[in-house]
Amino acid sequence: MSENRKLAAILAADVVGYSRLAGADEDRTLARLRALRSDLIDPTIAVHHGRVVKRTGDGALVEFRSVVDAVRCAIEVQNGMLERNDGVPQDRRIEFRIGIHLGDVVEESDGDLMGDGVNIASRLEGVAAAGAICLSEDAYRQVKARLDLSVSDLGNTQLKNIAEPIRVYSLQVGSAGTNAAATSETATSPPARATSPKLSIAVLPFANMSGDAEQDYFADGISEDIITALSKLSQLFVIARNSSFTFKGRNVHVQEVGTKLGVRHVLEGSVRKSGNRVRITAQLIDATTGGHLWAERFDRDLTDIFAVQDDVTQQIVDALAVNLTEGDRKRLVPGPTGQPEAYDCFLRGRELWHRLTKQTNSDARDLLQHAVELDPNFASAHAFLALTHGLDYLNRWSASPQRSLQQAEEAAMLAVARDESDPVAHWALSVVRLYSRQHDRAIGEAERAIGLNPNFAEGQVSLGEALLYSGRSHEALACFDRARILNPYFPDVVLHFQAWAWFQLRRYEEAVELLVQRVSRNPVTDVSRALLAACYGHLGRFEEARATWQEVLRVNPDFSLEYRRKVLPFKNPADFDLAMEGLRKASVVQ
Repeated sequence: MSENRKLAAILAADVVGYSRLAGADEDRTLARLRALRSDLIDPTIAVHHGRVVKRTGDGALVEFRSVVDAVRCAIEVQNGMLERNDGVPQDRRIEFRIGIHLGDVVEESDGDLMGDGVNIASRLEGVAAAGAICLSEDAYRQVKARLDLSVSDLGNTQLKNIAEPIRVYSLQVGSAGTNAAATSETATSPPARATSPKLSIAVLPFANMSGDAEQDYFADGISEDIITALSKLSQLFVIARNSSFTFKGRNVHVQEVGTKLGVRHVLEGSVRKSGNRVRITAQLIDATTGGHLWAERFDRDLTDIFAVQDDVTQQIVDALAVNLTEGDRKRLVPGPTGQPEAYDCFLRGRELWHRLTKQTNSDARDLLQHAVELDPNFASAHAFLALTHGLDYLNRWSASPQRSLQQAEEAAMLAVARDESDPVAHWALSVVRLYSRQHDRAIGEAERAIGLNPNFAEGQVSLGEALLYSGRSHEALACFDRARILNPYFPDVVLHFQAWAWFQLRRYEEAVELLVQRVSRNPVTDVSRALLAACYGHLGRFEEARATWQEVLRVNPDFSLEYRRKVLPFKNPADFDLAMEGLRKASVVQ
């Protein structure tokens, strides 16, 4: 057969839990699905100029002439399903998940489509939550300026049988989307205040002006190190990196940043790196008025990069008239290494570690290992090296998880030995101590990290996690609340930890609310779905528990409760047994 290669917008859709629905009442399910196709789905596809390539029982593959058409069609279908499901019991609802990708396809003579474009769309559909739409980065780029969309950036996601991770954006629509957006806004915004603290600041990611996108890591690293330096000052309220970096590459007004992050001041700037020279510009802006408080340009050799960072920090302190305590002055120590190459490896490695995938974690470890070989006294590099081994242990990414945990402990202890005043070193050691089930020592290290860096959101999360696994749920919740204030756009895993704390307190409804939020923000989570199923079991919502458990196995067919029991460091095994009890009540496990 002849074939034609082309670029196409591909939409893949299927019914969530179709096997369960058909098993309960196959004739009724098929009749409802046929009615939906004739009354809603096919007419909507036609209106938006789509072509049904094939039907796959409970799903369909559709080609569109543009991504805009595909997204509009998907939104209309999902909105229509919300109306049709209104008043229908949860276990009888027909809900679709949809994936959309713009990519290369091969059209055969019979009209069938094949190729990576089709495969990626199908895998995106597989990670979408019920009622949601997942877009690849290529698709999202085509619509973000043309459609008013509220999306969650899921980051780089490893899709099944797709070689390279794909950046995924999740879109929830209709009234469900409105509720999710409202919940997300509540979850990711600072608590309401009459005014922002006077001595409060957010450091936006510095723009890379080098003309080479591969130099983004360097500009991001400079920004992150300035955040770290400012965070050590007890009188300043400093927004965490995760939240500041949500504005990367976006053309936003400083006043908007101040409002969304709850700060009075914003630092922005740019970095131009050329050979062994670097130019850094920085300006401090009053977010309430838009007025400039201070601006400076620095032209230096790369060997002087830490002096520039110290200058920027000191200029901000002076501009804000911060009265430094003796403890603050001791915290403002010189840069972490005198080796420019070691620092470059550290910046690359830290940036890759933040992506949290198996491959980027491995690449980060290689770079961080080289950094500590170049400078064995580089404490922060040892600390992040420990964190890469920790991820291997938690995710079973290495052949010997126990060896990974041992390597993590060795690197974290070296980090603290090299620099007792580095909060990141104590943070890394806290993480390692916890997963080695040294609960009191983990709590102590986290408290030490926070003492050295009062604005350390990750330290608060680690302290909360250590308290959670120690059975001190109320104290853990207070830590998570403080972390969310420091990091308004907090990582969605915090929702999972908060849910565990409420679960331990037998407050299952509160746990369900948080877990539903987490699944909405991270449709590929297996652990939150497993805990959600346990909550439903305790609440007597058995059909929802079983449906949620099927979703666990869909996103991770290899999910193992026994491995979770082994790796989760509960001080009291009964805390994990409580989850197993909920699953048994729903007959999910024996």
